[in-house]
Amino acid sequence: MKQSASSRTIALPAATASRSKGYAALFGTIAIWSLPSLFQFYLIRYYDPWAQNFYRYSVACLAIAPFLLFQLRRGGARFDRHALWICLVPCIPNVVHQVTQVLALFYMGPGVYAIFNRSSVIFTALLAVLFFPEERYVVRQWQFQLGTGLGLVGAFGVVWYQPGAMNGHISMPGLVIAFVATFCWALYAVLVKRPSRELGSVRSFGVISLITSALLLPLTFLFGKLDTPLHVGSQVNLILVVSAVTCITMAHVLYYVAIREIGVALAQTLQLLCPIGALALSAWIFGERLTPAQLVSAAILLLGAFLAMKTKPMAVTESAENI
Repeated sequence: MKQSASSRTIALPAATASRSKGYAALFGTIAIWSLPSLFQFYLIRYYDPWAQNFYRYSVACLAIAPFLLFQLRRGGARFDRHALWICLVPCIPNVVHQVTQVLALFYMGPGVYAIFNRSSVIFTALLAVLFFPEERYVVRQWQFQLGTGLGLVGAFGVVWYQPGAMNGHISMPGLVIAFVATFCWALYAVLVKRPSRELGSVRSFGVISLITSALLLPLTFLFGKLDTPLHVGSQVNLILVVSAVTCITMAHVLYYVAIREIGVALAQTLQLLCPIGALALSAWIFGERLTPAQLVSAAILLLGAFLAMKTKPMAVTESAENI
């Protein structure tokens, strides 16, 4: 009995420390994931969308390499043709997403895009229902139906009421590009479930970052400028490296710690705070301001995403752990 009481006494501080570690990792992730659209918005002045994504993912691939080597030394799943194939599938929508999200920033500010991208939660749920028939019960829940409707209306309003040069609205190409970027991110989130389950999160991300870089290389050669790093200042290149290491590699590591310590549901819900940080920083750095109609639409979108997340199927929960 004394040993049992002692064990409980030791377990309580350990559990508290573990939860504190999870919250620290989560808020670190939220802070970091408020930055990607701002980094990309800054870099489009110097890097074309193709070169920017190729070099950012190449740096992220190098940054994850030590973690990958550590995992390989511990044993586990080996890399073979099958592993490469299952990682290639999610890389295709990932490449489309990476390029189109930068293109979208030519039509809207980084804060607006950060808000619009939250609608990917809804698209992920819809795609999960499509890919995993056993989870189609989700669409019958009123929270999901209401959340999806509110989210789509809010997402449309946020970008449609972006002040434009001619008619006061964002152009149709900009709206389409933003939609494609968000949809492809949601598709990637669902498709990455299989490689992460079979290879593990670090192994799968290591391979996916390598394949993504390889796919972006010929696209950059054809449509971009591979020699861009040689023609921009060292400060610009340093910002690109920092954005890759923090927003791609470090954020993934911290997010894995957060979901392990405090769970996926809470971690995903608090991710809705990311657009707030992006808006605040964008207003401070770039002078971005939202119109009253955009603020109302943003609130509707985030409310819809919150409701949809409350009923997300297991496939979405698992895929959230792997993005």
